[in-house]
Amino acid sequence: MATTPPPTSVLLPTVRWTDACDEVAAQLNEDDELLVVADSPADPVAGRDLPDGVRVVLAGEPVGCSGKANAIAAGTEAAENDRLVWTDDDFHHPPDWLATLHDDYAAHGPVTELPFFVGADPLARLLEPLYALGGTLGVYLGGYAWGGAVVFERSDLHPDEAGLLRDLRRTVSDDGLLSERVDVTPVRRVRRVTVGGDYRTTLERHVRFSKIVGRHSPGGTAANLALALVLAVVCLLAPLPAALFATAATTAAYAFVGVRRPTALLAYPAVLAGPALFGYALVRRTFVWGGRRYRWRSTFDVEVCDRVDGAGGVDGSEEPGGADRSDRPGDAERGLK
Repeated sequence: MATTPPPTSVLLPTVRWTDACDEVAAQLNEDDELLVVADSPADPVAGRDLPDGVRVVLAGEPVGCSGKANAIAAGTEAAENDRLVWTDDDFHHPPDWLATLHDDYAAHGPVTELPFFVGADPLARLLEPLYALGGTLGVYLGGYAWGGAVVFERSDLHPDEAGLLRDLRRTVSDDGLLSERVDVTPVRRVRRVTVGGDYRTTLERHVRFSKIVGRHSPGGTAANLALALVLAVVCLLAPLPAALFATAATTAAYAFVGVRRPTALLAYPAVLAGPALFGYALVRRTFVWGGRRYRWRSTFDVEVCDRVDGAGGVDGSEEPGGADRSDRPGDAERGLK
């Protein structure tokens, strides 16, 4: 017999009311709450009539952190319940989404779903195999949290909640940090997140992803770069067997997480492009995320440089904290962070 889940606070950073807000609000139990975290009273969602159980939290401008991390910190502080769910507005939340997360928590403790990034421009589609292996399968096998769909309780945090809030306000990646503070169990259930829309948006996202790995797993960056170089050389020296192997391995990875997409056939050119893309990300000193340019010197040394207009793409530029969502259809992106 299923047990009744405890009162839960769902945090959803966005500056506009989106379909995801409606989807999550419809799933709230009587004592649950949905906190829509925006930047300021000028944001469109701030003046909206809200359903029962929903309120807007204003995070303010980020200083020394990303807008996403700032929004999550503000929402966590404002939340009234001990069980927390972090989510994003860039994917579909089916009617049983919240209830399923509660069932997962009852079985495993803190859990996270998996993102599968669907490209909206040619470069983003080319990168789908790399993101499926690193951003989907890597999250599952590595036991990392994805900030788009993760449930935990305050008592699950180590060493404590105060440390998480402090560090959120001096870093970039909310889920990268959460992965170090909560022991999560990834479940093999994916949510498709549309990313990109133009080359600039896709490149900026790739730089951010690479820097998240570099800051939270420095050894992983070196290993990934070495692996990318080795694989690219093998592909050049033995193109036919390498192409067959890369395509078969990527198709198997897609199938493992329940995804069927023709972009698995792009595994070979994606592997060839890997070293150049890694190198580009390594030499970039700044990156743009959702309308702001950041310089991320070390895990807890972040400079918000300036606002950047015309981000383009479907990834939106209207996430709290200067729209730190450059990867989603709609107004706010949350990355793997």
